[in-house]
Amino acid sequence: MIRDQTSCFTAFEGQRRIASGPLADVALAVKRAETRTTAPIAIYSDATGRPIDLDLRGSDDEIAARLQRTLPTEATEPRGRGRPKLGVVAREVTLLPRHWEWLSAQPGGASVALRKLVDEARRANGDRDRHRVARDAAYHFMSAMAGNLANFEEATRALYADDQRRLADLIAGWPDDIRDHVNKLAFGGAV
Repeated sequence: MIRDQTSCFTAFEGQRRIASGPLADVALAVKRAETRTTAPIAIYSDATGRPIDLDLRGSDDEIAARLQRTLPTEATEPRGRGRPKLGVVAREVTLLPRHWEWLSAQPGGASVALRKLVDEARRANGDRDRHRVARDAAYHFMSAMAGNLANFEEATRALYADDQRRLADLIAGWPDDIRDHVNKLAFGGAV
């Protein structure tokens, strides 16, 4: 099972993992590491596998306060009419006339019908969607950290073929921390 990694970040000093966890903890570990190394340090979002940039100037308290201000707490969409306390956000949807006719004929109207359809799709496809997001995060991380390592292209094919055993064989020679992080992102750590 893939764990929720939306609030987890991982920092690497070269090919060595130096911290993993909440962004504030990782940021402070990176700040400390920068004082003792000249190796490149990168922080990755475990949710996307993409690197992020942080402003690490100032004291630990200043960094933590700055991070708290920049972390999204709720939807960043402008609030308008409707039910903003419930998180309802108005957006444009483009459909063909036959779709609008069908939606209009549904009990509760188009909005209720669309919410029900989305909820049903999320229930039906939730595991597949989470797996796709995890696989994409692993790919983004692999591209950044292992793009020049042996077997990268074949490992990418195995990742997208969902062939865990082949992927494990192909990345066995990679640095331990990179290999382990690919497995964590793609498969929740299990191989």
